[in-house]
Amino acid sequence: MVISVAVVDPLPMFCQGVVAALAGSGHRVDVPDDVLAWSHRRDRSLILLTLDVEPAWSILRRLRAETPRHVVLALIEGDQPLQGAKAVQAGAQSVLPRAMNAAMLRRTIDATSDGLCVLPASVMTLLAATDVTSGHIASGHVSDMVGPRLPPPTQLSWLRQLAAGSTVSRLAGQIGYSERAMFRQLRGLYQQMGVSGRTEAILRAQEFGWLTPDGDG
Repeated sequence: MVISVAVVDPLPMFCQGVVAALAGSGHRVDVPDDVLAWSHRRDRSLILLTLDVEPAWSILRRLRAETPRHVVLALIEGDQPLQGAKAVQAGAQSVLPRAMNAAMLRRTIDATSDGLCVLPASVMTLLAATDVTSGHIASGHVSDMVGPRLPPPTQLSWLRQLAAGSTVSRLAGQIGYSERAMFRQLRGLYQQMGVSGRTEAILRAQEFGWLTPDGDG
């Protein structure tokens, strides 16, 4: 069966490799500059989307909302179960590590186009432990996920307030810090958690159950 595929990735050489890998299977492959515009002009197709930065996640959400007839196969870097689970919740039908080989890519595209959901085992395990409606990990944590050290109660409170929608400015005012000092304190917390920013910190805290009332013990 010939499948129409769009490839969305920041590296042209990666896109060229995917095109070469799929060309032998007879699939029609495009590398559109604007995949959203492309999706509006096409009948049901498969979109291979690398989720590397926030704009890519925005594209995934918009594809789900604006052109749900298309199916999305999300590519994530390495073994990141939380990113894979998040991709499924955002609208991806299947998930693959970006470093997959050509044979795996072809098999997954064929299966996904046939209506199947293909996921790494680690992503399936995490989804099984996740309350999909709230986005929180259930009380039974995934056994093979080892988290960072639990932050002190004060910093845990900061994370919970940020997750609930508080701004850094509001948080600083409650604590009595300047906004600049608050940013500095949060940067230190993010470094301790091994993350690069607020969103990733909240996701990590959510992953390990720290955002629930019983998550501090």
